Amino acid sequence: MLKPGDTAPDFELTTADGNTLSLADVLDTGPAIVAFYPADFTPVCTAQACMMRDHHARLTEAGLRVLAISPQPADSKARFRDKHGLAQTLLADPDRTAINAFGVGLPLGLVRRATFLIHQDGVIKDRVVADLRVGPHRRLIETAAAET
Repeated sequence: MLKPGDTAPDFELTTADGNTLSLADVLDTGPAIVAFYPADFTPVCTAQACMMRDHHARLTEAGLRVLAISPQPADSKARFRDKHGLAQTLLADPDRTAINAFGVGLPLGLVRRATFLIHQDGVIKDRVVADLRVGPHRRLIETAAAET
């Protein structure tokens, strides 16, 4: 799994709206939070997504862009976004391109819950891995918003 100091690999994934977005495009506009989660609509993933939604204005004011990635297809992302009023960019990774590149994949097709703070130069500044808890991810996001 990638760690602070590593360079984040670029990826190109499909958004909930069916558009294509790359990490390089996002980093052209500033630093980013990239959060991986196992699945849309599961209890802990929903809590994580809603926590990110609730911090979204503060993150945007700090110049951070938030990407949330899981293996479900774009239409699932659209339903998940619409049901919970999510503001972060949801990305579909059914081929596990970014999941594998960041090293957050597990056996049996599972995905680790990991959040990365990536500087505009592509270097990972911070990372949290907490598979069943949202609190550590919230602390990383709050710290990033305060420091950026």
